[in-house]
Amino acid sequence: MNAARSNAGRGLLCIAVLLVALAVAAGELPYNEAADAKAELKKVLIDARSAQKPVLVIFGANWCEDCRALDRSLKSGKNAELIAGEFEVVKIDVGRFDRNLDVSKIYGDPIKTGIPAAVILSPTSEMLYSTRAGELANARKMNDEGVYGFFKEAIAKAKSQN
Repeated sequence: MNAARSNAGRGLLCIAVLLVALAVAAGELPYNEAADAKAELKKVLIDARSAQKPVLVIFGANWCEDCRALDRSLKSGKNAELIAGEFEVVKIDVGRFDRNLDVSKIYGDPIKTGIPAAVILSPTSEMLYSTRAGELANARKMNDEGVYGFFKEAIAKAKSQN
């Protein structure tokens, strides 16, 4: 009887740990699935005009492992510094390619070749750069240096358009 209670106690502890882990993981999802993407984009463009900074639009989805990997990379170390220093950022959830597709189409449909996808806009909403060939679709295989190099190059291309 004691062994049965001990095993039951361990089982309940494992379930509790798993539930806590799931709750923590759910809190870290990068894309707000309930967000009004157009309103958020409009707000970020207003902020960008005030700050005189371009806007980085990241299209992705919470189910997408590459999207989550890119988000983690952009929040750490020199990638976080680069992104914060260069851009106003807005993340747009595309669901299972059934959400905010109209916003993607405005910018040449960069999600057509995979997510995550990125677009750089001037503070006046002019498109300066867009992923076209799924450049970030394997973000989980890119290390932080690869992500940094990608965005440094994208910034250079965007600046040459501006």
